[in-house]
Parts: sequence; C-alpha cells; structure tokens
Amino acid sequence: MTDWHTKLGIIVPSWNTVMEYEFGQMAGPQTSIHAQRIKHTDDSEKSLLWLSTQAPQAAELLSHAKVQAICHGCTASGFLKTPQEDLDQAKELTAQTQIPCVTSAASIVGALRAVSAQKISVASPYELWLNERVKIYLELAGFEVLAIAGLGTQAHGSISAPVIKALAHEVMRTNTEALFISCSNFRTLNLITELENELGRPVITSNQASMWGALRSMNDMRTIKHAGKLFQTQ
Repeated sequence: MTDWHTKLGIIVPSWNTVMEYEFGQMAGPQTSIHAQRIKHTDDSEKSLLWLSTQAPQAAELLSHAKVQAICHGCTASGFLKTPQEDLDQAKELTAQTQIPCVTSAASIVGALRAVSAQKISVASPYELWLNERVKIYLELAGFEVLAIAGLGTQAHGSISAPVIKALAHEVMRTNTEALFISCSNFRTLNLITELENELGRPVITSNQASMWGALRSMNDMRTIKHAGKLFQTQ
C-alpha cells in the first residue's frame, strides 16, 4: 500500500461532477483529494455570489482534515469579483485556517503568466452575461482577450469532447499566445495535450490551473506529464 504524503482540499459547487475527478487524475497515488461541497444549482449572479460567502465555513471544515492546501474551486464565482477582491478572499481563508488557500480564478491568472501569455483566447460553456464578466476580470488582470465564446448552457458537465475541441479551435487567433478554457465542471483535462499539439499554444484550464495553484502554494513543484505545458514550468 502506498502512503499518502499530500492532502489537498477543494471547495466544490454541489452540482459539480468534474473537479474531483480531474484533480484525482492529476494527483497520482501519493496525493489524496478531499472535497467540501456548497449548495449550488444554477449560475445566476446571485447564486454565484452567495457561493463565495459560504467559502469560509467550507474551508474551516476542510481544515479539520489537516489538508496542506485548499482551493476554492468555482471559477465563475471568482470572475464576478475584481482580481484584487478574489486574492483578498484567498488571503482571508488562509488567515482563517492557517493553511495555504487559493482560488481557481487567481490560479488561472498565475498560470497564464507562468506560460508567458498576455494575448489570450477564451472558451467556456457559459452564457453570454457570464463570459462578459470573465472578459472584464481577465482584462483587469492585465490580459488582452482576443476572442471569447461560450456554449450558452448551464449543463457544463455534460458537454462532449468534440464540442469542446471545436469551440477551442473557433476562438483561436493567429496572435493568440495561450488558450484558456474556463469552468471547473467542464471535462477538459484529457484534451489539454491534444489541443496543445494541434494549436501549437499552451492550454490552460480551470482545474489544471487550480491544481497547479494549490500545489505551488505549498511549494510543491511537481510536474504532471499529461496536464500540459503549464506543469513543465517552474
């Protein structure tokens, strides 16, 4: 039996069926993933903002498991804030639990910077209003969003790989420096390497960046071969 040496905590919207799975795929046999769910059944602005208010209680419960890092894992809820407000929440959760805490949105910003991208294209399953907020957040964080497109659905976890790939190709531009695929309930992990090979650009996804951010917050610099160019950076 292999002993666990790392325990990661994730705060997950209750309808999310992808984040735990993809974290587990990236974690390997010596890292365990521990999730705390927050009630969430629709992507209205009110629901997403409410979800963030429940993060302190969820983080507190994860701290009881003595996890070594925590990721607040709803990408969209972070994008409804400013980048500074999102970072401030991560700092507050860290101070509360005395455990390194990151958010998906801030981890995505860090990941895009780690692959030296400034001009980006964005694909998501989101409705138009939410994509508009994603664009505002990323521009406030210093990126130039060359193109952004969504599928206009809230059935994020049911979207097939061919549909996701087609959307990724649709938003690419000749001067795109990285592709960002948003949503922690979007099944993208197994597409990263394939898309990077097809597009010739780094591909950043919500769960991949969240895992990277959580690990880096505890100075775990491991590489994960099937998780794209991001995990080959230091």
